[in-house]
Amino acid sequence: MVDVQGTVADGFEPVRDAFAANFTRHGERGAAMVLYREGEKVVDLWGGTKAPDTDTSDTDTSDTKAPDDGENGPGASGGVPEPWTQDTAQVVRSVTKGVAAAVPLLLHQRGQLDLDGRVSTYWPEFKAAGKERVLVRHLLAHRTGVPVLDTPLTPAEAVDGISGPRAVAAQRPVWEPGTAHGYHAQTYSWLLGELVRRVTGRTIGRWIAEEIARPLGLDLWLGLPEEQRARVGRIAAVEALAAPAAHGPRIRPKRSVAEAYRDPESLTRRAFAAITPVPDENDPAYLAAELPASGGVATAEALARFYAALIGPLPSARTARSGGRLFAPATLTMARTEESAGPDRVLVVGTRYGLGYMLHGPACPLLGPGSFGHPGRGGSLAFADPEARIGFAYVTNGMRRGVTADPRAQALVRAVRTSLAAREA
Repeated sequence: MVDVQGTVADGFEPVRDAFAANFTRHGERGAAMVLYREGEKVVDLWGGTKAPDTDTSDTDTSDTKAPDDGENGPGASGGVPEPWTQDTAQVVRSVTKGVAAAVPLLLHQRGQLDLDGRVSTYWPEFKAAGKERVLVRHLLAHRTGVPVLDTPLTPAEAVDGISGPRAVAAQRPVWEPGTAHGYHAQTYSWLLGELVRRVTGRTIGRWIAEEIARPLGLDLWLGLPEEQRARVGRIAAVEALAAPAAHGPRIRPKRSVAEAYRDPESLTRRAFAAITPVPDENDPAYLAAELPASGGVATAEALARFYAALIGPLPSARTARSGGRLFAPATLTMARTEESAGPDRVLVVGTRYGLGYMLHGPACPLLGPGSFGHPGRGGSLAFADPEARIGFAYVTNGMRRGVTADPRAQALVRAVRTSLAAREA
């Protein structure tokens, strides 16, 4: 049995129960979960170890999950695992996209970026190869048509700050921009990062640090400082436990999804292989890089607090700007207004996107229809729900094959929904 640490406010005991059950029911290794409601923290839980004690692969996938193609970093080294603590931070993979998406929206809010403007207005080289009409909103809604690279980047090229932007600028779209959508799993890093650099003169990691993380007091980095490395847990693939009959049958992927991940020529495989060979996500060089598609490092506390600040003021925020609130009402509306919906040309299943955020739906279940946020491939999840007035974050170091709907995260979301319903009754 794992000794779960932390606290929950009265009425949120089901969340603690679900968090503890993930270790026995779903093979959790190390994790944390934080929930803010109306600007105040009501759930703060952590448990397990900073490094998974296994490096095996999961054999269970669902409709929105895919066989692991080697994206996971190496497992923990030998010895007694160090316990997860309240301030343990973790690589959160594509949860990073939700944090990074706030940057262009805030730039628009401040009058520095036109979401309906052409990307090439800010980044002239980008108009090459038929991309002259790509709009900023297309980039945020995964409609650019550049989820793949004809020549993948090496791990060293992916983080050098030059090769990635140059590659996506030269890449010909695989569909007419603006006419369809497909998850830009890796190329989102260089598309968004370079746009922000051209507009602001700052790297996106520096902008997040100076304009979001420091004012709000967040342990969140896009470009991990060397002095913070000791706080970061290692990630590794973990094997799901066999589901007891009482919890339903194991879910297998639809044939089209499974085939897409097996086919090396599919957009699915090519999108996730835009960096080849697969980078070591535990490598200090990778952690120090500024990859807004997948390289963010954060605590669950920081992510939940970030999403809480998007939708409302935080009483303890160290900023005078809007009392700690990041998004003005109009910006919040834009963030969660549907821009893309239906068959995703990369993930194959139906997905929904706002401007930079995944929206609630069958492929990515969140709290309710108004929720917006982003999952990370392998398990982590963070989102906000303005109607429920919550900021939610779950962070794990045990990477499973899920892309959008990890059962551990979903168990916690259901528990939050149950707790909120009981409080309203």
